[in-house]
Amino acid sequence: MWTQPVAARRERDEATMSRIGKKPISVPAGVKISVVGNTVTVQGPKGKVENHLPPGIQLEQKDGVLNAVRESDQYAAMHGLARALVNNAVEGVTKGWTRDMEVVGVGYRVELKGKGIMVFTLGYSHPIEYPLPTGIEITIDPKQTKFQVLGIDRQKVGQVAAEMRALRPPDPYKQKGVRYVGEKLKKKAGKAGAK
Repeated sequence: MWTQPVAARRERDEATMSRIGKKPISVPAGVKISVVGNTVTVQGPKGKVENHLPPGIQLEQKDGVLNAVRESDQYAAMHGLARALVNNAVEGVTKGWTRDMEVVGVGYRVELKGKGIMVFTLGYSHPIEYPLPTGIEITIDPKQTKFQVLGIDRQKVGQVAAEMRALRPPDPYKQKGVRYVGEKLKKKAGKAGAK
């Protein structure tokens, strides 16, 4: 069996490794980035986000562009991750992150109670109260069936949306429950359709 020489394989691997990690991050005006140890703080018009850099990855900033640089190839696995975390923080403090959700079912609805508590009516014997973490905002449409999770930290927005969906995941038969807008669901046939 013929195999490629080791040097040629290494060149090919280096050319394809971490395309995301090599991408430069453009830093918009009004965004400040400071690195202390392995903690990156990104501050912008919408707020401040802190992230921890994996070991072996450094950030270099010049001419309004930020680059993630790895010390050696043993840190290649974390290169793209580090770049993505910092890029998400930059986008978060400038544009913010949103997740569109909807509640499907007869009598199912959502409402805000005060400033920090969201109340879900999901067909259980009691309404479910969900306390909102700091840095997360909610907007609800007038019909109380669609809402948006907003924040500057992408990870937190995704986590809160996932926790809300877990309160009543869409059932496989009628697909009632809390779900993401545009989510593709597999519908099962009931007993009558199974014959």
